[in-house]
Amino acid sequence: MWMNAEATGAETKNVLVSGGTGFVGKALVRKLITSGKRVTLLSRDEERARRTFNYKIEAVRFEATGKEEPERAVIRAVSECDAVINLAGEPISDRRWTLPRRARILQSRVNGTRQLVRAIQRADKKPRVLISTSAVGYYGTSETITFDEDTHPAGNDFLAAVAIAWEAAAQDAGVRTVINRFGIVLGPDGGALSKMLPLFNLFVGGPIGSGNQWISWIHLADLTELIMRELDSDNFSGVYNATAPHPVRFGAFCDALAKALRRPNWLPVPSLALQLILGEAAELVLKGQRVLPKRLLENGFKFQFEDVQPALEDIVASWKSPARQG
Repeated sequence: MWMNAEATGAETKNVLVSGGTGFVGKALVRKLITSGKRVTLLSRDEERARRTFNYKIEAVRFEATGKEEPERAVIRAVSECDAVINLAGEPISDRRWTLPRRARILQSRVNGTRQLVRAIQRADKKPRVLISTSAVGYYGTSETITFDEDTHPAGNDFLAAVAIAWEAAAQDAGVRTVINRFGIVLGPDGGALSKMLPLFNLFVGGPIGSGNQWISWIHLADLTELIMRELDSDNFSGVYNATAPHPVRFGAFCDALAKALRRPNWLPVPSLALQLILGEAAELVLKGQRVLPKRLLENGFKFQFEDVQPALEDIVASWKSPARQG
């Protein structure tokens, strides 16, 4: 999985995670636990967080507010960790973007990240690394442009504005800082794909919109492996596109998903229907961008899933497994 990039940092033993009960967070925390790390979650509901992981983690109360001064318990938790991983943020694609919801989407990301950065600044003993999150929405949308980390300027829509502010909030922690711009994360238990799998399995799924929009995606297993690598290797610093090397048009994505499910790819979903359901959040699937992981490839990271067909085959196998169904 790794080439031409030795882990030059000291081993990370104690990890503090915000957003650890979300789709990506759950998979990452389980991987951290399995690898022998001591994990502490920052959560609005400490008991729920502990219960989610069978009491194998610690938890500290954390609210993503606009307060200038972090809570003492959060500063203490930061002082006791080797690394901070920031995954917190209001879900984007599950409901319409009303004005109050837009505010929560922005504030949950920006305020939470600022609180963590301030806690790091005030900690008696600082962690070695802050790994924070952004999204490929940073670039705006296009069916013709190819984006990488050197692309400037950023986009000018709502998602781009959120990503710009989110990344700015992660600056000035005074420690090695990594920002991962997530593409669409593919896994069986969350994200956009979890809503598509049942539809396609019932023969009612198909392309949404024109089918020409780009999908810049990453398998959940590759994303969690990437973050594990970033914990211990000083070779990682700055911004990375957390996307597979081969983005695809949405029509081809639907063909691959139908093939993985052994189902036909028909009955396209009208754009208007999706807009009525999701409002402006429909931009996530009606528009897109072709984003390449230039810096990850230069840094020697090897993806387990470079192409969408084997990625979807793997996820469908997991989704259909008797153990999961039981």
